[in-house]
Amino acid sequence: MTSTWKIELIPVPVTDVDRAKAFYEKIGFAADHDHQVHEGLRFVQLTPPGSACSILIGDGITAKTPGTQEIQVVVPDAHAAREQLLAAGVEAGDVDVQPWGTFVHFRDPDGNSWALQALEYRPNG
Repeated sequence: MTSTWKIELIPVPVTDVDRAKAFYEKIGFAADHDHQVHEGLRFVQLTPPGSACSILIGDGITAKTPGTQEIQVVVPDAHAAREQLLAAGVEAGDVDVQPWGTFVHFRDPDGNSWALQALEYRPNG
């Protein structure tokens, strides 16, 4: 019998924690935790709407270079997701229809890349 595996937390490298937190909250992520553990370690967990997986930003979290993270998220409707991003003042690419899904791409203030994918066979994301 195989156990259940769930992705829980993805670290996202950023240069300015407060700017990144404000950006992600602006596009609808919930700030679950913001804790200064000690000088040099700040833990900020943010969760996209409806997701069981969160992102982690902060100081002392990851050695990755800001702007190098790539994350793909499944959404119910790529067009609606793009409109939500644009309404929040985020630059978003055009809707890109491919045989393997409909996509919208955007970047956070540090250049980390996000792909939002809508799949017809997963209409609820």
